[in-house]
Amino acid sequence: MLQKMAKIQVIGPKHDLHSAVDFLYNLGSVHLEDATKTISPGDTMLRRSQQGPRADVASVLIRVNGMVNLLPELPVHEQLKAQIYGDLRWKNDEELVAEASRVIGELEATTKELATRKSDIEFTLTNLNHYEQVIEKLQPLESQIPILEGFEVTVILINRQFKDVLDIIRSALVEITHNQFELMSADIDDVTTAAVTVFNKNSSDQVHSFIWSQNVNEVRLPSEFLGKPFDEVLTLVEQQRKQLAAEMDTINEDLTELSKQWHPELAVLKEVLEDRNEELSVFSKFGETDFTFVITGWVPKKQLKKAREGLKEAFKGRVIVNDLIVPKEERDNAPSFYDNPRLVKPFEFLSGLMSAPRYGEIDPTPLMAVFFPIFFGLMVGDIGYGICILVFALFVRRLYGERINALKQLANIMIISSFPTMFFGYLYGEFFGNYGQMMGWIAPVTINGMTLDRMNMIVPFLIFSIAIGAFMILLGLCLGMVNAVRRRHKKLMGEKAGMLLSITGILLVLLAAVAVIPVLLLYPGIVMLLIGIPLVFYGGGIVAAIDIMSSLTNILSYARIMAIGMASVVLALVANKLGSSMSILAVGILVAVLLHAVNVVLCMFSPSIQSLRLHVVEFYSKFYEGGGRQYDPFKRGTAK
Repeated sequence: MLQKMAKIQVIGPKHDLHSAVDFLYNLGSVHLEDATKTISPGDTMLRRSQQGPRADVASVLIRVNGMVNLLPELPVHEQLKAQIYGDLRWKNDEELVAEASRVIGELEATTKELATRKSDIEFTLTNLNHYEQVIEKLQPLESQIPILEGFEVTVILINRQFKDVLDIIRSALVEITHNQFELMSADIDDVTTAAVTVFNKNSSDQVHSFIWSQNVNEVRLPSEFLGKPFDEVLTLVEQQRKQLAAEMDTINEDLTELSKQWHPELAVLKEVLEDRNEELSVFSKFGETDFTFVITGWVPKKQLKKAREGLKEAFKGRVIVNDLIVPKEERDNAPSFYDNPRLVKPFEFLSGLMSAPRYGEIDPTPLMAVFFPIFFGLMVGDIGYGICILVFALFVRRLYGERINALKQLANIMIISSFPTMFFGYLYGEFFGNYGQMMGWIAPVTINGMTLDRMNMIVPFLIFSIAIGAFMILLGLCLGMVNAVRRRHKKLMGEKAGMLLSITGILLVLLAAVAVIPVLLLYPGIVMLLIGIPLVFYGGGIVAAIDIMSSLTNILSYARIMAIGMASVVLALVANKLGSSMSILAVGILVAVLLHAVNVVLCMFSPSIQSLRLHVVEFYSKFYEGGGRQYDPFKRGTAK
């Protein structure tokens, strides 16, 4: 539901500015605006606030973040965290920075030394692993490598498909070393060729420079490995690896001990500093005179009284709140704040995929919360599938809901949608397709002599789907008229009214022509067309007139409700038929379960996507413009 917004101006003595900002930050209901935008050039009274952060909060925050990232993360007891938070929260900027600097001073040097050594060890271990792999591949060539004083050995690894580069290297080595070299090669696996070259050390720089220019992988072993048999080198590698691994374990233990001692305070310091940095970052939006400050913003009207009374009580009347009179064009640019019921909130995630609504526009989220589950249920319509979707969504929400908000909201949408799925499954008489009917557990409901068996009512189901489309498009146009009236946009009102009359008229004419409705309704349809089409041209011109045909296409798009639903039930029937046809019972059950599982997965994706498309493309386009600003209150936690 759209909340009415009030634009306010907070005014008080300059020395209370930081305290007032802190109060608003904790209040968490004011969407700040840049008060300096109203300052005229040359204005000597009101100017941009020069009061910024009084301490280097951002600098110590960076250093604290560095410490937090270096130390292992350990669970923090909530009671201890609350105690530390209570000690730090009310410190002023200088005190907070001093405390952070003290912690950094005691911890930074030791932590960085350990972290640097750990990084060096990790790098060395990676290289040792690489050397080991290369030496193991080259062992078959060891017997061919001569050991000569004054000569150097280097290894080149080449992708076998580029093996021809060896001829280029051989020709270059002849010239560089004056033919004082040996070059041997062998395929060491399906994709790699190893080449070992021995050359005079006097040509070392030129040889390595040329090899590097050929963009091949040269492996240069450490000096302590040179001149030793490969078996001995592998033994040395293993010894070094064990030694480094032991040192790594010691470093990790030291870092863990430091984390046990300091991580709770560092974690809370990081949180408090982030909040304080966010709080101090907004001062450039405020105006000031020699003696006063001015803060401008929007607040939901239902929270205005609380803000006014809170500031009055906290500052003993020194800080006041003015409720500003806002011109219409500025009010249209107010931030939009929709406060929806709990069952509607999950669908705000889907609405959030579009641009924010304009202030005063009808909120599309409650409409999606009503029609999305209905469309989903109409398409899936199976009690067994509904139960599976419900269980799966509950499992996902329990497992990931606290960590990944997107998954939590999608799981909530599936939970809500599972109930219409089971309801329509009851109407259709479907429990894992026709399995419930085969077992005699359920049967399709009969209404006015019509049995709601989807396999036997394809045409009625198609007509019903298109009827839903007509209802949704006409509803969207009605909502578009409401938005136009709210904005007092005469041409838009004419366009939406004309579209509504024209499409209604076309539907009446078509239905009367095929004798679905009484022929007498043909004439009201013609009258609607005669009135509606000129209104469409008046409101939107030729483009809007063409959009009439587009709207009729939108109505037909709702036939996908029938199409997706039939695809689902056919696959369920195939699963049951194929499973029951197997001569071995266990195999039949396995085949049926696998096909039903695939169908359940498809049912969670395809109907969701199609239902979302019917809303966003077909329905919303008739009334929703978007392009507004989302209500973004200045409050604790926005830094996270």
